[in-house]
Amino acid sequence: MEVVLDDITKLKVDAIVNAANTSLLGGGGVDGAIHRAAGPELVNECRLLAGCQPGEAKLTRGYRLFARYVIHTVGPVWQGGCKGEPDILSRCYRSCFDLAIEREFKSIAFPCISTGVYGYPKLLAAEVAIASYNNYFCDRDRSLNVIFCCYDREDYNIYKNLQHIDNLNR
Repeated sequence: MEVVLDDITKLKVDAIVNAANTSLLGGGGVDGAIHRAAGPELVNECRLLAGCQPGEAKLTRGYRLFARYVIHTVGPVWQGGCKGEPDILSRCYRSCFDLAIEREFKSIAFPCISTGVYGYPKLLAAEVAIASYNNYFCDRDRSLNVIFCCYDREDYNIYKNLQHIDNLNR
């Protein structure tokens, strides 16, 4: 597991994860940035997928991105935490890990899912992300390089602190 401060559209990995909306046709934040960087072919392929439900993940090619593929997942909209948001967010990570393992990817990069316009508190979302990683790979080979890509310093510091605590607990 690695934490980086970078623009996810610039990473040279097998797959980047797109924090998408249910239409998969682009939007704001990281979703819009990925669609702009990938080019119009991405939205054309996304139209064929007929959307995506929260917690699920769907795969497309990366087109003009440095990444070969994009795994689109739809995170939960934060409603106070009592509407199943942590479970939905955890399912996003599991669905993406499943696709990456199935396709035998060597590397995958995640943005901070649901923390933008979906309003999920950053610390709580990061805790779910790292717990999802640990739970998924607790009894599996960790040959998949998982990168948590933070776009701003605040997110980066949250993930680095949680990573440090996680390492201490091992």
